[in-house]
Amino acid sequence: MLRRLYDWVLSWSERRGGWIALFFIALFEASWFPLPPDILLIALCVGAPKKSFRFATICLLGSVLGAALGYGIGSYLWLTPEGEFTSMAEFFFNSHIFTEASYANVCDLYDKWNFWIVYTAGFTPLPFKLCTITAGACEINFPMFMIGSVVGRGMRFFLIGGLIWKYGAPIKALIDKYFNTLATIFTVLLIGVTALVLTLLDDDKTKSDTVEATTNEEIVVRDTTNIETERQITIEPCDTLDL
Repeated sequence: MLRRLYDWVLSWSERRGGWIALFFIALFEASWFPLPPDILLIALCVGAPKKSFRFATICLLGSVLGAALGYGIGSYLWLTPEGEFTSMAEFFFNSHIFTEASYANVCDLYDKWNFWIVYTAGFTPLPFKLCTITAGACEINFPMFMIGSVVGRGMRFFLIGGLIWKYGAPIKALIDKYFNTLATIFTVLLIGVTALVLTLLDDDKTKSDTVEATTNEEIVVRDTTNIETERQITIEPCDTLDL
């Protein structure tokens, strides 16, 4: 079944309306379609390397709109008011588009990582549809969700288009074989570096707050000392008069 679907997607690269098919495959892949748009994107770019960035843009636009569609499904059609799965959710689970366990795992990840889950699913081989629908069901901030979708999907599609534009057909085999692995490694490194930077910034802020608090305490002590000195100066003349 998947093989026939793969061949059908690939056949659009030889048709005049290939770019239209690319747009809609990217759109539907972000919400329910099982195969990634990379298949057709690579084929179209190899057939016309000079148009690689145009195809990458079309793919990105379709995927981002599909992300919004997936978010809408998760937000409005996924759970009943009582918090139970709707018939649409059951259809996804029964059709093996993704499993209920995967859905629960991504919900847990959203609680910890938020933006990074959207970016990671957009750039790496993780099922993007699982990310978009779960984001809507978990009520993730929509503007932040869209930013993550644009960044993750944009980096993926433009990297593919850029490689084929630069190196042509010979790079296709390398992309097919190693792209997902390299994308995953790159994402892990990027998240690790970002987490390290945020940790360092947080430490600097804590140190700054500590120094500021210490400085304020010193100022209070000095002010108190000045007040006591003024009291002494005021009291001494009175003692002299009494004598």
